[in-house]
Amino acid sequence: MTENFSNDERQRQIQERVARIREEIAGEAVRCGRKPEDITLMAVTKTVDPIYVNTAIGCGVRVLGENRVQEYLSKRDDYRLDGCSVHMIGHLQSNKVKFIVDKVDCIQSVDSVKLLSEIDKESAKAGKKMKILCEVNIGREESKSGLDPDAVVDFVEQAAGFSHIQVSGLMAIPPICDKISDLEDYFDRMYNLFLDISTKKIDNVSMDLLSMGMSGDYLPAIRHGSNMVRLGTAIFGRRNY
Repeated sequence: MTENFSNDERQRQIQERVARIREEIAGEAVRCGRKPEDITLMAVTKTVDPIYVNTAIGCGVRVLGENRVQEYLSKRDDYRLDGCSVHMIGHLQSNKVKFIVDKVDCIQSVDSVKLLSEIDKESAKAGKKMKILCEVNIGREESKSGLDPDAVVDFVEQAAGFSHIQVSGLMAIPPICDKISDLEDYFDRMYNLFLDISTKKIDNVSMDLLSMGMSGDYLPAIRHGSNMVRLGTAIFGRRNY
C-alpha cells in the first residue's frame, strides 16, 4: 500500500530518510576502511511520482534507477535531471532498447548477447558509447534473469568486443536469505568475481561499479565491496506495486 500522507509531509520524510541513509552509508564505509564518497546512492523510482523523485534529487541524490521503459518515458519530462545520471536497472527487452538508449547513461541489467547486439546497434545510431553492467544471477535462481556466475568472464569478454559498448562493472540481486551469513556469502562471491575480472585488464572493460544492495541489505552489501546501492523503499517509503 502507498503511505497516506500529504505532499509536504511525504517530502519531509524523504528528506529525513536520505539524510539518515547518507549517515548510515558513511558510517559503514568508515568502519570498512573505505571513503563514504566512493559509494553511490541510487534512488529507485519505480511507481514514484516525479514530485517525490525531484525531492530526492533536491537532497543531492544524483543517480536514478529506472525499472520500466514505459514508466520512465511517461515521467522523464517532469524530472529535474540537471546533473543527474539515469540507469536502467530492470529487465530490458531488446525491442525496447531503441526507446531509451539516448535517455539513459547506463544499462545495468545486461545478460544476453542479443541484448548486447541491440544496445550496440542503437548506441551507434545515437552516436554514443553505452555503459553497461553485466547482471549476475549469483544465486542461480530459476525465477531470476542474469548470467550464471561461471559464464560471466566469457560474457564480459564478448561484450568488450562491441564498439559502442563500455563494460563498466557488475550488478546482482542475491537470493532472500534467512541468515545474514548466507547473504554475505553471496555478496562475497560477487566481490571476488568483480576483483577477478578487474585483474584481467580486458580492453574496453573498466570494473568501476559493483551494483548490489537494496533497501533491506545495503549495509552488508557495502561491507562486502558494493560501491553502488539501489534504494527505493528506504527513500520513498512503501509503494503500491
